[in-house]
Amino acid sequence: MYWRKGVWWTSITYRGKRSRKSLDTGDKKLAQMIEAKIRTEIVEGKYFEKPVGDNKTFTDIMEKLMKEHAPKVSLGTQGSYSASLKHVLPFFSNIKLSAITPKTVSEYKSLRYSEGMKPATINRELAMLSKAFNLAVKEWEWIKENPISKVPKEKENNERDRWLTDDDEKRLLENSPEWLRDIIIFDLHTGLRQGELLLLQWNRVDLFRRTTLIQESKNGKPRTIPLNQIALNILIEKSKILNIKNGLVFMNSVSKKIDRHNLRRAFNIAIRKSSIQDFHFHDLRHTFATRLAQKGVDIYKISKLLGHQDIRMTQRYSHHCPESLRDGVQVLEFGHNLVTVKENRTVSNA
Repeated sequence: MYWRKGVWWTSITYRGKRSRKSLDTGDKKLAQMIEAKIRTEIVEGKYFEKPVGDNKTFTDIMEKLMKEHAPKVSLGTQGSYSASLKHVLPFFSNIKLSAITPKTVSEYKSLRYSEGMKPATINRELAMLSKAFNLAVKEWEWIKENPISKVPKEKENNERDRWLTDDDEKRLLENSPEWLRDIIIFDLHTGLRQGELLLLQWNRVDLFRRTTLIQESKNGKPRTIPLNQIALNILIEKSKILNIKNGLVFMNSVSKKIDRHNLRRAFNIAIRKSSIQDFHFHDLRHTFATRLAQKGVDIYKISKLLGHQDIRMTQRYSHHCPESLRDGVQVLEFGHNLVTVKENRTVSNA
């Protein structure tokens, strides 16, 4: 018998077969009694182990996910979970976990496609489901296998490659209120995600070292972003009026946290006034990465600055950076007499 995550567990091996399960109690004496009963039933041949979650429903697994797992992930992932929950709960509702099969999941995918959802959205929802079922298999021991793992992910073909031209940027800034203009400029020079911007706090900013620490990133791992002079100037100006109450760098007109819906609304108004077509707030981040690539910054550095966990996510910008490859071919020039090469070509042509 052993202690794990607040309750006692038992691990019994009998005739080569191992039984390991939670005893669902933190009371050691009660746990010992339950374990003794299980041992007796095993020896007498009366114990037929069934998953603890035989009577658990989809609602049960979602409640446990949101209560125990969600608080441990980034705020961005928590938001994604909440958004996905609004769609998966009505479909799966109170279906027993044992009744959810790959076929059920495929039917859900078909429904979401019929509602006009893109592959990336469906994949995010399936990823949340898969995480919940993995926990139910490996940690909670409610079920024996994860039905989501047997359903292939959708091929995502909705990647955007949209960025601002210099003229677009000029018009956008001219049509933005001051608070929004600061956010746009800062994002164009840091590439932060919207959530990272709105949650940026002064205790994460080091004006002396010209860096800012992004604690709540999408992949859950903190990263340090170096600040160029333009981004630094915005912070220096804002540091003259610090908000002691919440410590946020970017605030609305009444010194409170900026609501993301209000931010998007103001941004979209500025976009329309600027006559810029098909441009989203997240495309500011694409603009940051695209401009780096166009100026010859290598993909690895861009990936680190964006906080991508997998460099393959950054590959979409690779066609913008031929200049970063130039030094790779220029090394072949050293040690060769270019005059001699020219003379040899002339002789060959003759």
